[in-house]
Amino acid sequence: MAKKSKKSVGTPATVALTEAGVAFTTHSYEHDPAAPSYGEEAAEALGVAPDQVFKTLLAEVDGTLTVAVVPVSGSLDLKALAAAVGGKRAVMADPAAAERSTGYVLGGISPLGQRKRLRTVVDASAEGRPTVCVSAGRRGLEVELAPEDLVALTDARVAPIARG
Repeated sequence: MAKKSKKSVGTPATVALTEAGVAFTTHSYEHDPAAPSYGEEAAEALGVAPDQVFKTLLAEVDGTLTVAVVPVSGSLDLKALAAAVGGKRAVMADPAAAERSTGYVLGGISPLGQRKRLRTVVDASAEGRPTVCVSAGRRGLEVELAPEDLVALTDARVAPIARG
């Protein structure tokens, strides 16, 4: 995979990928503000299975912000996330806190190039796939990369944290 255009250099996520020398492809589509699910909208627009597109969610595990990367075809298992990082209790993060910490807006939060490096857990279903798609840092822009590169660049743990 190679970068498709110079436009891909526009977000902190794509800059981080470029600086790391990681192979990736950007995919853009026209975001519909009325879409009920950012992730499902991305999968449909890209013409890929929803289990290949991963959404980036933020939760607080014992009071510490934690990034969870799960397929859009499922949902985050908060108990499994807490267990994956050695915590007791997880709750979804306040949306404003998620935006402040990552530097991205909801629906465009990328696990890559965040303002603050947070501990990250990628769902185990990403393993063994040739590529996965995650937000490239804005609504309507996805980046496709090898799951092992995603794990390496985010210093993530891999664990079964998704349901469904």
